[in-house]
Amino acid sequence: MKFSSLEGSASPGRRTLLGGMLAATAMTGIGVGSAAATPKTAYRPPRTIKVMGHDVDVSRATPWLADFFTSYFEAKSGTDVDRLMAHFSRTSIVYTDATVGWAFPDWQHLYDLFAQLMPTWPDSAMAYPTRIVGDDNSAVVFFTDSPELFGRELRAIGTINFHHGKVVRWVDHWDGRSLTVKGVDDMRVPVDQFPTDFGEKTVGQTAAPALRAVVSKLVAALAAGDAAKTAMLLDPDVVLEDMALHTQVIGRGRAEEFLSHTLATLPYGRNVTLRHTVGSAQGGAFEWISRTPLPLGATALELGTNGLITRMTSTWDSALWQETAIGQVQAATILG
Repeated sequence: MKFSSLEGSASPGRRTLLGGMLAATAMTGIGVGSAAATPKTAYRPPRTIKVMGHDVDVSRATPWLADFFTSYFEAKSGTDVDRLMAHFSRTSIVYTDATVGWAFPDWQHLYDLFAQLMPTWPDSAMAYPTRIVGDDNSAVVFFTDSPELFGRELRAIGTINFHHGKVVRWVDHWDGRSLTVKGVDDMRVPVDQFPTDFGEKTVGQTAAPALRAVVSKLVAALAAGDAAKTAMLLDPDVVLEDMALHTQVIGRGRAEEFLSHTLATLPYGRNVTLRHTVGSAQGGAFEWISRTPLPLGATALELGTNGLITRMTSTWDSALWQETAIGQVQAATILG
């Protein structure tokens, strides 16, 4: 799009606009039944599609979901606010940015935001998906904001719940250092005003039971700081990634070694707690809360036919960490 969810620019005008809207609104409970209305269709074979000229991995997305996000991001990269907002439920929507703590509790406030901002975006700016996982109940989408939007490229993970084919809950997770430490600090809600609920109670739990079972075991192992138990849930050829730390470890053995050195430090390691899970039996994501109020984050998972995790990708706000701590975790990727 030309403004990916709540990732505002650092300009005073936009901060003033958002600040005013936030001051006038608060998170509210909105009842939502279980998602079910749209037809459920079989998964397609592993494949990639093109969205606005970019390759998108939809190998673990239903056809409906791939079509939904194609339409969604094309609308966000355009100028038609009504077309964009047609993807959201008019009766129940909670839209939150987990990095800076901005929350929009209903359709009208979100509409007003985009109506103010979309006309100001340059024609060359866009947001586009790169990976989509899930179904018409809930999903995770990896997406990119082009540099024209904020002067720097932003890569985020969105966790989404649907009801009757519309978005009823959307939470964005991204690394604040993408906008520089000062830039994200200027936008972040103070800790004592940070929302404690991102609307998960209003939508309930609709993620696939198979995924929820894996997430439950994984969070328990991570929270215990147990690298060996965590590794038991991983495929032998797993890819373990952290978007905020710019790290990638391949293979169960190397992943266990990395986690044995870092689970006491990582925000999704020892004492982490589960907030919410989205996705299907083929994969999805879980939102987590660290042992301190901040940072918060999300970890996306892809599951193999054996039920083991083949890909695990986390993101969170590393701007809340010192560079020395980041360097120590990065160094653990090359320990022998």
